[in-house]
Amino acid sequence: MALGSASMPRVELARAKVNLALHITGQREDGYHLLHSLAVFPQIGDRIALEADDRLNLVLDGPFSRELEGPSDKNLILKAVKAFAERASIAVPAVRLTLTKRLPVASGIGGGSSDAATTLRLLEDFSGVYLSEETLQGLALSLGADVPVCLFPEPQIMRGIGDELSQGPSLPNCSIVLVNPKKSVSTPDVFKAMTERDNAAMPMVPETFETLGELTSYLSSCRNDMQDAAITVCPEIGDVLRALDSNELVEFARMSGSGATCFGLCETRSAIEIERRLRSDHPDWWIASGPLK
Repeated sequence: MALGSASMPRVELARAKVNLALHITGQREDGYHLLHSLAVFPQIGDRIALEADDRLNLVLDGPFSRELEGPSDKNLILKAVKAFAERASIAVPAVRLTLTKRLPVASGIGGGSSDAATTLRLLEDFSGVYLSEETLQGLALSLGADVPVCLFPEPQIMRGIGDELSQGPSLPNCSIVLVNPKKSVSTPDVFKAMTERDNAAMPMVPETFETLGELTSYLSSCRNDMQDAAITVCPEIGDVLRALDSNELVEFARMSGSGATCFGLCETRSAIEIERRLRSDHPDWWIASGPLK
């Protein structure tokens, strides 16, 4: 079977993964932490384009592309391409991948994991080789604990080390504002700073949230167990949360993942005004907004 074509490039948004709630429920003997989390994928993310080329080639651009420079064998997108070819029993595809890096690196919103997962989806479409769900999930997990959840960018409940996934709730029509003080945070450093690792799981998640109020009420009963520890590692996270909490248009604010990105939930009509105020008061921060679903 001929792989792909020289027609228009395939382009997809590699959506940010936002942990609306993140409970750390234990730690395995191998050091991996156990979690229970509600993950969502707003319409904010990196852009990946794939097209036929004479060899495998990765092009980086976008505002955060320089932070990804380094040995190519460390790049998660190239690892995804080579691992896909191995699992699919095909030659490494001769494709040009262009990553427009819009999301901050090491920022608690799964940018690299989403890039890898999006690449796998594009490769299936390009090659016409579709792996079984079990094989695809195993391949994704081999690339990183957060890659499996990013394969299907829709609300999901994460358990285990992030590899046990189930369908999440229907979300209301609302928006999310993401804010990062342009600080990278090391997840191992945050885990090291945590004092409690055996916390209660999330309350039962409803099948649907009809309104933003219902969603924020539920989230108020949840936590991000990494937030306090992350603030000790990166105090600027506290500044971001205070800025979000002090804005009357923000209905709910919390940190995502291990930080430093925080989010504010709001009515759709309020998102641009929140973003405008934040940019005016904090021109050095990274700020983006978009629909929650």
